[in-house]
This record gives sequence, C-alpha cells and structure tokens, in this order.
Amino acid sequence: MARPLRAEIPIYLASISPRSVELAAEIADGWIPIFFDPETARDVFPAAVFRAGFDVAPSVPAVLTDDVEAGRDALKAYYALYIGGMGARGTNFYNSLFRRYGFEREAELIQELFLGGRQRDAAAAVPDAFVDRVALVGPRERIAERLAAFRDAGVTTLLVSTRDEATLRAVAEVAL
Repeated sequence: MARPLRAEIPIYLASISPRSVELAAEIADGWIPIFFDPETARDVFPAAVFRAGFDVAPSVPAVLTDDVEAGRDALKAYYALYIGGMGARGTNFYNSLFRRYGFEREAELIQELFLGGRQRDAAAAVPDAFVDRVALVGPRERIAERLAAFRDAGVTTLLVSTRDEATLRAVAEVAL
C-alpha cells in the first residue's frame, strides 16, 4: 500500500576538493558544498557542476540580526573548527578550500592557533570577509542581497542552517 513519492531517488555528493566535485558532476544528481562562496565559486570549482539540470545545493548558515558583527562572531568558532581543526596540518580539505578562496595566510594562522589549543584566538582570526561571503548574516535586506548572489552564482537549492525560527522565516520570505 505504500508507494514511493518518485520513481528514482536523487543522489547528491557533499564534496569540496576539485576531483571529488568533478565526480559529483559526473555521477550524481546534485552537489552539496560547504563554505560556498558565490563570488568565487566558478573560479574555484569545476564548471561541470554549474550545468543546467544539476542541483547545486550548498549548506549555508544564517543569522538574522541587526548587529552584523555579533552575527559574524556567532559563526566564527564553527568556521575555525573546520578550517583549523579538521584533519591534520597537511590534510585538511576545509583549510585547502579556504586557501583556494584566497585566504592562504589566514588559513595557516587559524590552523596553527586551533591545533595549538587556542580555539578562541583561531575563531577571532576568521576574516569577516569570509563569513560575509559564505553565510547569510544581518538584517533582512542584507540577507536578501546575499541570496541574490547565491542565485546568480548558479545555486539552485539552498540548505539553510539556523538555530531559530525567526531567521528561517525571514530567509524564506526574502527568497520569494
């Protein structure tokens, strides 16, 4: 009596290294990148993922606030963990992506601080510019502007992560 909602289940790959992103474009129906930067994504990732019919579905943190600085600061520990603490010094895919986005010096500093036990300092070293590029932070108008940048970059689905209902509602309303 139970029938599937669709004939085929779409397959998505969450990947960020160039070769694994190419693989996603080759074998999957969609791609789930983390730390997606709309302004540089087409320079950093293979063009094949931006083709028609392929779902680009980045995971994007959102913080609705009138205090943009506090909103950024609320996300920096999260970014520092990935950029500085995931993997080993020579093998951290998130750190490598951060470097490909042009933050080479900051990537080294964040990793050094994080692995040295100075996680708060590592979080403080995450550049505001990076958070602004990969997250939705600020009042409704600012979030609406950033949503347009994601749309213009070829994003077809946005996986919004937030801790509160007001932010989720605001993102949904300005996305229409």
